[in-house]
Amino acid sequence: MKDTEQKPPTPNEVVDIMLEKDAFSAWLGLQIDEVKAGFCKLHFTVRADMLNGFSVIHGGALFSASDSAFAFACNSHGRITLALEVSINFTRPAKAGEILTVTANEIYLGNKTGVYDIRTTNEAGELVAVFKGTAYRTSATIK
Repeated sequence: MKDTEQKPPTPNEVVDIMLEKDAFSAWLGLQIDEVKAGFCKLHFTVRADMLNGFSVIHGGALFSASDSAFAFACNSHGRITLALEVSINFTRPAKAGEILTVTANEIYLGNKTGVYDIRTTNEAGELVAVFKGTAYRTSATIK
């Protein structure tokens, strides 16, 4: 590395940079438990204002928490990375007061794309949602 080149940020530094301006993840109450290259684990508590008309978590809240974990995992390499395609399957409901854990795992990393498996579980370890994301890796570095 040349003296004038900056060392890329660590995965934890990337998350800190991202969270500085991410008011939505803060509103969701996401708590980062662990982040490393290609991986993020976080948790949050389901609140009453996250429920749908049937008193279970709104799919949008699950999607958003999964999307945030996806973003933290795919940007952890220090390159600005954006979602190309995502999908989600809801497998069981969650109610207010439950603590949900969201784990994002990188399953493929190429020069321009990455593929991620994001799973949300409840306190009993039961699967609540499965999110799959494909990301586009730009050449720009996170600063």
